[in-house]
Amino acid sequence: MPEVKLIELPTLLARADASRKIVNGKLNLETKTAFGQYMTPAAVASFMASLFPLQPETKVRLLDPGAGVGSLTSAFVAHLNESSLPYEIDVDAYEIDPVMRPYLKKNLALCKVSTEQRGGSLSWQIISDDFIIDASKHISSTGGLWAEEIKKYTHCIMNPPYKKISSASRHRGCLHSVGIETVNLYPAFVALSLSLMETGGCLVAIIPRSFCNGPYYRPFREFVLERSAVLRIHLFTSRNKAFKEDNVLQENIIIMLERGGEQHEVTVSTSTDANFTDIATAVYPFDHIVRTNDPEIFIHIPISPGKDFIDISKSIRLSLDDLGIQVSTGPVVDFRLKEHLRNMPGKNTVPLLYPCHFSRQSIEWPQARGKKPNAVLLNHETKRWLYPNDFYTVVRRFSSKEEKRRIVASVVDPGVFQGAELIGFENHLNVFHEGRKGLPEVLAKGLAVFLNSTVVDDNFRRFSGHTQVNATDLKLMKYPGREDLTELGKWAMRQDDLTQGMIDEQVEKISE
Repeated sequence: MPEVKLIELPTLLARADASRKIVNGKLNLETKTAFGQYMTPAAVASFMASLFPLQPETKVRLLDPGAGVGSLTSAFVAHLNESSLPYEIDVDAYEIDPVMRPYLKKNLALCKVSTEQRGGSLSWQIISDDFIIDASKHISSTGGLWAEEIKKYTHCIMNPPYKKISSASRHRGCLHSVGIETVNLYPAFVALSLSLMETGGCLVAIIPRSFCNGPYYRPFREFVLERSAVLRIHLFTSRNKAFKEDNVLQENIIIMLERGGEQHEVTVSTSTDANFTDIATAVYPFDHIVRTNDPEIFIHIPISPGKDFIDISKSIRLSLDDLGIQVSTGPVVDFRLKEHLRNMPGKNTVPLLYPCHFSRQSIEWPQARGKKPNAVLLNHETKRWLYPNDFYTVVRRFSSKEEKRRIVASVVDPGVFQGAELIGFENHLNVFHEGRKGLPEVLAKGLAVFLNSTVVDDNFRRFSGHTQVNATDLKLMKYPGREDLTELGKWAMRQDDLTQGMIDEQVEKISE
């Protein structure tokens, strides 16, 4: 028989990446959207695989729950085969898309040959079933009188689909049956895979950062942190580079979890993009990642070594409850009050404020050429959604992807709306108030100065990858006392103009 040429390890990655590019060209937008498909580039796959430690135990059971064309499994096998150990690898690759499966089969066959050439062995099966339905069925079968022994995995590598789950869907019902509550496919894949891991097993996934904060993902955060230890987090500091070929603007992270592991320090690394040429790495105590006694269990990701300014400040320790201040999402949902909206103020109307009416230190209202209404009728149907015309601090709920800052605060000045007893805040604003009434002027202005500081924006970025700023996020932040905020307000009122440098210098003086 002719001698079979040794398959070089980079060839496994190159073949899989070539398959990825071919299939990407075949998939139509509707299919990609339906399945939430964003396939893993070779550089990302290789980096993810490199995070797995090479253990002396040579029997490996790998789960790839959204295998695509096999990019991640190929990278994983190449990583193991770099060692001199004769690994026995058993791969379960789930792939629901028939377009992907022929390419997946070829790449797994290549992995098998490569492993055998190096003295090891590799067996594999492609499972065409829906992973959520199949995994839920296996997990639920482990309890009760007729409990079954299910296969457990030592390793899992994944790039799960990103798509919301309908509350009435079969997926939601399957997940609920095994104690998993989530609103998106990607945390469902992670939670189910963790449940299928043996103790000490390692899972590496590239997923959106959105699970790190917000109330919808709290059950998922609890599920993960109760069952695993966080070993590694990698953050791409540019939001659109991990899956740039698919124009994905979601901020993604790579996370490594150990099933049943004891939580110690966490290694956090960052890179500008998916080329990993400028990796910076630091190690943090776990209480820098998840704050002690944080009821929401937000996951913070430090983007630079050293403690966060707000974390170490002795003067910025209070909650909004301590200050007697509340923050709420603007109560006017425009599509629900559409018939009551007016383009310009007129008889029996009150001002209606959108984010477009604010530009840092100024208010531009009304906007005759703007796209948003400037007023809402005052009547029995709208009055309950309105606030007294007074001073308030507002923060936009959404920032554009081009903006450098996530938190942008402004002050509502009642003098702009002379003659109006009430005003409306549209749903895309967060409003700081005292019992649905205004704040003292100096307090409102001091609060805006604090929120517009770089240290606050940096602190917020540690736990949020969203361009969205929720009222819950603002409630869980720490603030200076009312006296310090009032002094900031007095200082701001003495200035003709405020630059970012002036704001940052003044806020940092609080802790001196």
